[in-house]
Amino acid sequence: MKLTGREKSELIGEGVITVILLLLLNLSIFVILDSALKNNPGLSSAVFMAKRSIHIGTYQLWSYQNLFIVLMGIADVWVVYWRLERRYKQMQLRHIIAELHYIADGHFDHRIPFNLKGDHQRVVDSVNALVDSVIHSMDEERAIKQSKDDLITNVSHDIRTPLTSIMGYLRLIEDHQYKDEDDILKYTHTAYLKSHQMKSLVDDLFEYTKVSQSDPHLEINQIHVNSMLEQLAASFELEASQKGMEITSTCEPENLVMTGDAEKLGRLFNNLIINGLKYGFGGKNIFLNAHQIGDEVIFEVANDGAKIPESAQSQLFERFYRVESSRSKETGGTGLGLAIAQSIVEMHHGTIDVHSTDERTSFIIQLPLKYEARTK
Repeated sequence: MKLTGREKSELIGEGVITVILLLLLNLSIFVILDSALKNNPGLSSAVFMAKRSIHIGTYQLWSYQNLFIVLMGIADVWVVYWRLERRYKQMQLRHIIAELHYIADGHFDHRIPFNLKGDHQRVVDSVNALVDSVIHSMDEERAIKQSKDDLITNVSHDIRTPLTSIMGYLRLIEDHQYKDEDDILKYTHTAYLKSHQMKSLVDDLFEYTKVSQSDPHLEINQIHVNSMLEQLAASFELEASQKGMEITSTCEPENLVMTGDAEKLGRLFNNLIINGLKYGFGGKNIFLNAHQIGDEVIFEVANDGAKIPESAQSQLFERFYRVESSRSKETGGTGLGLAIAQSIVEMHHGTIDVHSTDERTSFIIQLPLKYEARTK
């Protein structure tokens, strides 16, 4: 920390005034002591005998005057240092307060740059850490607000599109703009499909809001991993065969047991399997694999369909993101399935990632073998 010219003058003035006061104090004490020796013969005699006893040849090592000067000199140096050090720390504190005012005026990217010693450095570190924490909270708040705005915008857009179609076809029927009963059936069927698309979006949105809560409720129980994967494979066997695909499952070891919310984990793997069935274009297989490594269970949901573009892989878990919007509309995708999957994984304190090549697209999920609630 650099002192200003005024502060340096203050320190010099403080030192000069302190020295003058100490000299006056020393002189007063010396006069009082000398007067006491002159007025007290017994004390004066004792001092004289002490002076005689400490000689080297004819050289007198000390006198009470010399002793007084040495002791007072040591005391004076300590007092001057203490006063200057105290005043310097006051100046440091003044600089810290000035920096705080500067930050409070809106310069939130500024940090106190001082490297001090002792308690003042701890104050500086604490202030900088506090400012970082506040800025982080503000950024999070802005991100949450932006996220809510984006959510409303996306939901409004995705609901408005099928709703407009439904209203349009119903208006045709209402205005009798049809030729025969076949036209009516075609219009109502299209309206039904669009309403089903809206329901799918609302259901996914409701599920996403549930799993994205800050304090979600989990029903923790034991899960036999091999049985869970076999049940998942069996439940999607018919749908996979209709798409010309085969779904298989493996688990090592076979008796692997973990703890977690079975319902939510079932939704997680349902979403990943549905994603593979919808978008694994040209693929013939869907693989459900699990194995244990240490105190973690590694799951893989993979397909041998078309590769996901590298530019899209980093955005797959964003809400409402679709790799190809036209294909998503055809398949009825809402863009929330993978966002829900990621939220469920995070609820279980795990991670999810995607790896995609020309031969295989894999979603890798790492979950703890034993779920443990964490306090915030």
